[in-house]
Amino acid sequence: MKSVDFASLLCSRLCHDLVSPVGALSNGVELLTDETDPEMQAQCLQLLTDSVRQAANRLKFFRLAFGGGGSFSAQVDVREAQTAIQGMFPADKVRLEWLISPSVLPKTAIKVLLNLALIAGDTLLRGGVLQVAAEQAGNALDIAVRAEGPRLLLGDDLRQALSGEAADSEITPRVAPALLVQTLLADVDAKLQISEPEPGVLLLGVRCPV
Repeated sequence: MKSVDFASLLCSRLCHDLVSPVGALSNGVELLTDETDPEMQAQCLQLLTDSVRQAANRLKFFRLAFGGGGSFSAQVDVREAQTAIQGMFPADKVRLEWLISPSVLPKTAIKVLLNLALIAGDTLLRGGVLQVAAEQAGNALDIAVRAEGPRLLLGDDLRQALSGEAADSEITPRVAPALLVQTLLADVDAKLQISEPEPGVLLLGVRCPV
């Protein structure tokens, strides 16, 4: 796939995830302009506050996951990644369990970790637990992302993209993060391990050289 086409897919995915909070902002402003009841005005302001927070959280996440990352150095503070993931999923729906020992990780590892967390978190249709783990062993970094919930769905398109088996014609904005993971791992000669289909559980793991 041409790099410009791939960039377009990532932009489409980002825009898709921003449509909802930005649309809610537009609706909230319109309602607040016409509303005179104090109680309704308070509700409109709450809608605006929630939408602004959601949009900001998603931009922060995609900046790290798709963009150049937080700092200009080769290392990124893992707390940035943790905050970004927490902002992507409602706390009352997805419980994040952060199991990472290093305080900083290479940018490539952060991108792989964030995109795997995004994919795994999206499979939790009715919420659940999202575990994100990373541990350095010598010159290698082991990354594992585990999702568990009452209803979990990883579509065939995502599984094929994660496995590197999807044809260019089958790549859509929805699976663009999976393609990004494959591209990043190919650059460091690493391969992603995907658990066999199991009700309610998904495990994604990779060992990257550092």
